[in-house]
Amino acid sequence: MKELKFKVEGMMCGGCENRVQSALKTIDGVENVKADHVTGNVTVTLNKEIDSSIIKAKIEDIGYEVKE
Repeated sequence: MKELKFKVEGMMCGGCENRVQSALKTIDGVENVKADHVTGNVTVTLNKEIDSSIIKAKIEDIGYEVKE
């Protein structure tokens, strides 16, 4: 399994964490997601190879900003 880490701005509460986690879990190949609104960290565990741009686009589609 592979882990990808993202720095995400705009998550303000546990509800935001749940929104990010739920959205990313709809992507085929995403095994687990851990979002932390305090640190802005989102860790995605993959069970197959996925381009990180797909995950980034999904986060931005729901209204958050991914920092490089």
